[in-house]
Amino acid sequence: MRKFYLLIALCTFGLLLFFVNEKSFADKGRKYYEKAGQILWDINTDEKVIALTFDDGPHKKYTPDILDILDKYNAKATFFIVGENAEKNPELAYRIHEEGHELAIHTYTHPFRTNVSNLMKEIKQTHATIFGITGYAPVLFRPVEGQYTDSMIDAIAKEGYKVVMWSWHLDTFDWKSPGEKKIINTVLKGAKPGSVVLFHDGGGNREQTVKALEKILPELEDQGYKFVTISELLEIQKLSKKDGK
Repeated sequence: MRKFYLLIALCTFGLLLFFVNEKSFADKGRKYYEKAGQILWDINTDEKVIALTFDDGPHKKYTPDILDILDKYNAKATFFIVGENAEKNPELAYRIHEEGHELAIHTYTHPFRTNVSNLMKEIKQTHATIFGITGYAPVLFRPVEGQYTDSMIDAIAKEGYKVVMWSWHLDTFDWKSPGEKKIINTVLKGAKPGSVVLFHDGGGNREQTVKALEKILPELEDQGYKFVTISELLEIQKLSKKDGK
């Protein structure tokens, strides 16, 4: 019996150490990463600019619909694509690029949990896929579910990529199919200059996203917003810091 209790105690202690160590790997916080220039959530600016981002595509049905809507309102966006989806739909990855949107990396197979070594392989594989289709070398990466550790960020930054998250209040949760109205309300109520909005154009049925965009874009346009890519948003941030704002 004593051995049993000892075993339980050791297991508990081991789990405690595991969680403490895991926490320490990603405990530097937003302020640290923003100051280091390694992760972007959104920017502080008075300019009425907003960045629309789409994860998990390209999808043969929903990505073309979204591109059509963006074109209608002369809106530019950033697509964080899954490498294997780009290989299945190269014409869509090419269209995204040709229409002036930004292509970025969202892993190759969309793993929900992985180690640093495998993650870097996925990033490099997707980079090669995008470059092979478009001739464009992506510089931005978004982790699956926004999950990361300090060691991941260090490895990603070392390879010259910038990690892009999103404004926490502008996660539309469209992947949960919350309803067209909820997606619309989330964006219109939360939109602020310099915001980054999270949508999905792949990974499932995105009809609600498409319908919501048809209402969101003209409303934000009427409010005076300009739709920019993440790289354009970063340039605005850079110029703002240069001017001392």
